[in-house]
Amino acid sequence: METGRRTYTYKTVAGCEIRADVYAPGDPGPRPVIVWIHGGALIMGGRDELRAWQRDAYLAAGYQVVSIDYRLAPESRLPAIIDDLEDACRWVRQRGPRLFEADPQRMAVIGHSAGGYLTLMAAVRVTPRPQAVVSFYGYGDIVGAWYSRPDPFYLQQPLVSEGEARASVGTRVISETQEHAKRGRFYLYCRQQGIWPREVTGRDPAAEPEWFGQYCPVQQVTGEHPPALLLHGDRDTDVPYEQSVMMATALGHAGVEHEVITIPDGQHGFDAEPTPVARDALRRVLDFLRLHL
Repeated sequence: METGRRTYTYKTVAGCEIRADVYAPGDPGPRPVIVWIHGGALIMGGRDELRAWQRDAYLAAGYQVVSIDYRLAPESRLPAIIDDLEDACRWVRQRGPRLFEADPQRMAVIGHSAGGYLTLMAAVRVTPRPQAVVSFYGYGDIVGAWYSRPDPFYLQQPLVSEGEARASVGTRVISETQEHAKRGRFYLYCRQQGIWPREVTGRDPAAEPEWFGQYCPVQQVTGEHPPALLLHGDRDTDVPYEQSVMMATALGHAGVEHEVITIPDGQHGFDAEPTPVARDALRRVLDFLRLHL
């Protein structure tokens, strides 16, 4: 039920136009808004990865959906990516009411995988905070062994050489890419070598662990954190299920309203297709949004 997509440039950096796609339901008037964030390990992907069946469900429920791009690593580093996240949310709040009738007082952030990580960062960095956040198989710790040491699952695949990995990325600032398979070789190299945190930030977590704390949402939870819904498959071979468990524990200790939806035998991207399990999970997301927006 896509009623039309409008594309905006919400900021320009180093000649790179960073864009957002806005989808709106047919009825006029101020509407609650979902800021949607794509995954791709902060290395690949773009705003067009919003799945149509999920987008249409959000629209049918009466939400605006704003799917954002952000600068990608390793050409840009994590602080710049977080700047884009903050600027995108600020743009929605300040420009959204005039451009597409968004209600800035009713904003949720939803993201998948690395987008789930950015969603959790939005909960602790964006001001004013969103009213609710939903993380699909996201993570709150970017320096744990799962990301900073060679990964057993990815080591089962043929090793990617450093030369191939470096050749699959560039130096020019970018915020979207269609070369998922090519850039995926760089990601695979990072996981096989256990160097993702270093390549994405330009810092060494072994030498500067305290610097990384500001970029680990699990370490930044306070009682001001917005209500959170965490969805994760317990057979996820990319982002460990324990990442959502750890996040839930931190939220619980801070007295933050939250829920974990565990998908039994669920893999990474369990919601790629509208299976009965995925549809039920999205129904629960819509219930959560209805409660808080």
